[in-house]
Amino acid sequence: MKIMFICTGNICRSAMAHKLLEKKLEEKQINDIQVYSSGIYAENGDTSTYNAIETMKEYGVDLKSHIATNIRNSEIDKMDLILCATLSHKREVLYLYPELQGKVYTMKEYVGDDKETKDISDPWGYDLTTYQRCALEINEILDKLMEKILNQKEN
Repeated sequence: MKIMFICTGNICRSAMAHKLLEKKLEEKQINDIQVYSSGIYAENGDTSTYNAIETMKEYGVDLKSHIATNIRNSEIDKMDLILCATLSHKREVLYLYPELQGKVYTMKEYVGDDKETKDISDPWGYDLTTYQRCALEINEILDKLMEKILNQKEN
């Protein structure tokens, strides 16, 4: 299975989700899932923000080596599941790649998060505390995603 996380610049939300899910899969010794990320407006080669890097250290994740990928330079067409940070990202992905209908969700939507908003707010340009809140939200979603993945494997 191939999973891709999408956000705007691929330097905060999708990068954090990507690397954190890889760590969770590694801890559970699940090696038949590949994780990718890209950004709709990403500048190829950008690195994660300082606050994203610092925040992920708290989860034992090294984001220093993350390199941003623009969605147009990704292999999105080869993905089994595409998880977007916001509804607007989901709409944009489906506009660019209508053939991916049925594979594209917001992260919250896919895991059945019943909170009012289906968006994960962009921490870019905000303080470390904002990044930490964002990472906590992503971590909770990824725990639900892991549970869903493990349940599907059993069935």
